[in-house]
Order: sequence, then structure tokens, then C-alpha cells
Amino acid sequence: MLYPFKFKSQIVPKIWGSESWVLSDVASNRTKVSNGSHAGDTLQDLLEVYMDELVGEKVYDLFENHFPLLLKFIDARDDLSIQVHPDDEYALEHEHSLGKTEMWYVLPAQGESSVLLGWKQTMNASLIHAAISEGTLTDYMNLYPVHEGNIAYIPAGTVHALRRNTIVAEIQENSDITYRLYDYNRKGDDGKKRPLHLDKSLQVMNFSPDKEQLLSRTAPRIDGAVNLKQCQHFTANLLALKHAIQRDYAPLDSFVAYMCVEGACSIQALDCEAEDNTVTIQKEEAVLIPASINDIVLTPQGDCKLLEIYIEL
Repeated sequence: MLYPFKFKSQIVPKIWGSESWVLSDVASNRTKVSNGSHAGDTLQDLLEVYMDELVGEKVYDLFENHFPLLLKFIDARDDLSIQVHPDDEYALEHEHSLGKTEMWYVLPAQGESSVLLGWKQTMNASLIHAAISEGTLTDYMNLYPVHEGNIAYIPAGTVHALRRNTIVAEIQENSDITYRLYDYNRKGDDGKKRPLHLDKSLQVMNFSPDKEQLLSRTAPRIDGAVNLKQCQHFTANLLALKHAIQRDYAPLDSFVAYMCVEGACSIQALDCEAEDNTVTIQKEEAVLIPASINDIVLTPQGDCKLLEIYIEL
């Protein structure tokens, strides 16, 4: 029987910090249900049994037994590599994977946080090669100071990097394809410089300055939802809660995922007959609401903020 699923996070150590994968169907690192009768099952297990009841008819028709999104919390204690991700067309042809369009929601951190996002000017391969050789690539990128509540939208092909002392919730396509363009000549655990993917990076990147505003900030709506980003890959809303509210998902043909970015919240599925119809989510955790469940009551434990994520096709 379907009910709100909570998942056990998978901690992925990195040379620059760590990632907590809170909802993942990536084959190498699938998250498992931690509550109720399906405890221990992966997203793949659930999809094989429940199919469109879990994710929605249109979503299942498009992605079949593959969950379409990957949700993470990222703690960058050092600078990430300058990187770029392919779009779906390139990734399917060359990597047999979805591409990677993503979004960051910035969380509080101690001290100053920042991100590198997009080019300042029109670039070309020769200029990029020279900048990498001279160690000046970041001089050509937009450097943005960020604070809690900033949103960065990163379409496939956009060069980007988190800087040290930055913590984000990340919503992305179900893909682990990253092409490193520059890595500050860092060495991995084996004592060798980490490999770069310059040729592939140049094939997939956008060489032009990004005209769309990639970094923004949206004022929360207390006890309501405000849209952060809507694109073909996902819709992300911010729920800022002080009191209990009810959400009606009957018009959606999609699962709904919650990521808790502040506080804690009880989630009750009113139209679920399972004993496990209520679950509590805390900061840096995720809960998946199956598409077959429509009526949800969210009861915050003090002030709480949730990212609400689904797909509109």
C-alpha cells in the first residue's frame, strides 16, 4: 500500500566537503525507504510495483521505471571544481543517461557564501584553454555572494561552481554526469590531479553570457506556497509554515517531494488508509508523496520551510 515515504540519506564524501543524497534512483547510490511496511525498499523497487500510482501517469509514460529527479543537500567546505553538465540529447547519446539541469536553494552557513555562475563575456575554446593554463578561468565568470533563500537556476550547459562555505539544497534531473573544466590543480586521494573533461565540456557548454537571470531571491509567503522555479524538468515551490495548512494535489498528475530546509514538520495523508499515513520530516530530510495521494496536511513544529517539488507535463 502507498503512503508518504521517508528515505534514509546517503552521505557521499567529497574532496571539497560532502553531499547528502536524500532522494535518489541513481544506480550506484539508491536511497531506501526508512518508514512503514516498505522500509528497506528503493525507489526502483517501488516503481516496479506501483508504476504510475507512484509517480503519475504522464511521468511514468515518459520515464518508465526510472525516477526522474535527484535531490541532495550539499555542504561545500572548499571550492567545487568549475563544471558543466550536458543536456538530455547529448547525455542520452554519449552517456546513456539523462542530462543535468539543476537548481540550488541556499541554506544558512557560517561566514560568507558565494557561487560562480555563467560567463561575464562571450567565450571561445582558445580563450578557455588559455585561462585554464594561466589559472584565471574564474576571472571570466560571474561571482555572486549568496545568502539564505537565494535561488540559482542552472540549465544544462551553464558553467558553474559552489564556493567554499556554501550550503545548498539541490534539485536536479536524475543524472550523475559532471564534466570538470577546471579543478585548481587539486590532487585526489591517490596523490594525482583529478581528471578533467575539457573536450566534453567544450561540446556541451554555453559560450555566451547568460541572458536569463540565473540568481534570484523570492520572499516567502507565510502558510502558503511561492513558486521558485518552473521548467520542463521540475517545478519547485517554497512553503514557509507557522501553522498547519492543507495541500490538495488532485489537479496534479505527479508525485510530490518535500525537502526540509528549516525546522521540522508533520506530514499527514488524509486520503491514505495505511497505518503509516503520517511522517515527520526534519531539516535536510526528504519525503515522497505518491501521485495517488491527494490530500495532505502539513503541521509545522515551530517555524518550518519546505521545498515542494513535482513535475508538470
